[in-house]
Amino acid sequence: MRKWAVPSVLLLLCLLSLISDQGQKLHAKAEDDSDSLLDPPKVEEKLGAVPNGLSTDSDVVKRESESISRKTLRNTAEKFEFQAEVSRLMDIIINSLYSNKDIFLRELISNASDALDKIRFLSLTDKEVLGEGDNAKLDIQIKLDKEKKILSIRDRGIGMTKEDLIKNLGTIAKSGTSAFVEKMQTSGDLNLIGQFGVGFYSVYLVADYVEVISKHNEDKQYVWESKADGAFAISEDTWNEPLGRGTEIRLHLREEAGEYLEESKLKDLVKKYSEFINFPIYLWASKEVDVEVPADEDESSDEAESSSSDDGESEKSEDEDAEDKPKTKTIKETTYEWELLNDVKAIWLRNPKEVTEEEYTKFYHSLAKDFGDEKPLAWSHFTAEGDVEFKAVLFVPPKAPHDLYESYYNANKANLRLYVRRVFISDEFDELLPKYLNFLMGLVDSDTLPLNVSREMLQQHSSLKTIKKKLIRKALDMIRKIADEDPDEANDKDKKDVENSSDDEKKGQYAKFWNEFGKSIKLGIIEDSVNRNRLAKLLRFETTKSDGKLTSLDQYISRMKSGQKDIFYITGPNKEQLEKSPFLERLKKKGYEVIYFTDPVDEYLMQYLMDYGDQKFQNVSKEGLKMGKDSKAKELKESFKDLTKWWKSALASENVDDVKNQQPFG
Repeated sequence: MRKWAVPSVLLLLCLLSLISDQGQKLHAKAEDDSDSLLDPPKVEEKLGAVPNGLSTDSDVVKRESESISRKTLRNTAEKFEFQAEVSRLMDIIINSLYSNKDIFLRELISNASDALDKIRFLSLTDKEVLGEGDNAKLDIQIKLDKEKKILSIRDRGIGMTKEDLIKNLGTIAKSGTSAFVEKMQTSGDLNLIGQFGVGFYSVYLVADYVEVISKHNEDKQYVWESKADGAFAISEDTWNEPLGRGTEIRLHLREEAGEYLEESKLKDLVKKYSEFINFPIYLWASKEVDVEVPADEDESSDEAESSSSDDGESEKSEDEDAEDKPKTKTIKETTYEWELLNDVKAIWLRNPKEVTEEEYTKFYHSLAKDFGDEKPLAWSHFTAEGDVEFKAVLFVPPKAPHDLYESYYNANKANLRLYVRRVFISDEFDELLPKYLNFLMGLVDSDTLPLNVSREMLQQHSSLKTIKKKLIRKALDMIRKIADEDPDEANDKDKKDVENSSDDEKKGQYAKFWNEFGKSIKLGIIEDSVNRNRLAKLLRFETTKSDGKLTSLDQYISRMKSGQKDIFYITGPNKEQLEKSPFLERLKKKGYEVIYFTDPVDEYLMQYLMDYGDQKFQNVSKEGLKMGKDSKAKELKESFKDLTKWWKSALASENVDDVKNQQPFG
């Protein structure tokens, strides 16, 4: 036994030595791998590089550092829970059967454009906020990584701080969520998501994991990430390419969303939804080009033999010359370059005669963030010249915003975008239109207003009053035109003269407008004494003779009885109840037409609209009703004059203020 002990020990020692050496090698390799992960990856080309003068190749698709392929939140990140309203909203989006998932790209491009607008506005008073080089070039860039199924959208906008990321991407106003959920329950149309300020979350229609990398001038670069599972994480970004400034959003697409990795699909979506974005949108697009490369030796010899057999000895000298030249061949090679997707000139700078109806409709949709099938009811595109010069485009939407009258006196935001010399200033500028016209969409681009001033100083600028005055006049003319071109609005004798009266799309347009925005016209009469008469021409009501249709005051007057001097009306909660009112019996029997006032604001309106032309308004339910040349009624009143006087004196001690001779009905 003893003679086997030594070899066994030696064998054991040898095995331990081999294991130790292998372990050291593995440990060393692990350390090398760890160091390589900590080092920032080499980036062959920045995502934000300028399209002009680039020297790139196909490997650029693998730019920016490795995203987390396993789609799990980073262990070092600070974790947060979504606000309850956000989680509710995301559940609706993720579980939605909504077929038009394309809207996510529209929303991200719109958000990028807003971020670029903000930094450009700040640069008007502080040139240094833009920085130099690439950062000073304001554009939106889209890239695809088909291998990793990542779609990236990058802007050089204002960027977000850590607090901005928490606030903007983790919480939303409860009112916005509630309104969106209510709209979804009634219409099921996710297409309207951008109108409620929650458009970012549409990314989860196509992605199951999202990274938002952002750099603000006043903070470090951070990464926001979420799998839409009720939580998100934020960490300081020490591994991705420095953005300089701005935001990059990376969508890790779902398996069923592979179509959004196709360049043709993205080009079509930008053309459809974002053609009129006021910043260039670029796509890192592939392109096939012809390239001369050295020919293989076998190919060269084959060509030489073929040439020799075909041409014989007479071509020998030429072949010898050809041998001195390098042999090449032409092949197709795929290269990548930035392709501009939106080259349409700003619509308001163009001649209105050159802009098509389709272009106006698409431009309206981009402004309103409403990409349904409905066209705006009307638009006005004009240039104002003189002491104050500006260009403007105004639209009447097909429908009223969901909260148009709920916060009428508290809301300050108008739907008008203000530009100064093509530079966006603000879309929260409520001094350009009065409140009662805040349903209009559009923009104003002024050459007169100063650029380098604060918004507060701009509000006090003298030119603003002139711009506002002209905008109101154009807006009211645009609304009046809807009625003028509507066959249902014309009197019978004038219907044949109405322009485009045969166009079915025009029919009933003003009724649509009135149903949506009629209250705004009434509020305008109350608030705008200067334009009260113009607004009164736009009023519409149902009457005892209108057969359910709307009637204008001019139409009412054209049907007044001979000798009738006043416009008769009656107020009440609804038409059905008013039709049963005893106050109407005598008037209807005598053939008088009475207007139904059923809107709560109507009685208040009558305190401001005392008359219309030569006619005054009379409430038929009030005492002292006069019906023109009613001699019988006058005689009856005169015959009871003494009796009325006696009752008044007899009841004076009974705390009676007055005694009236009320005319009998019938």
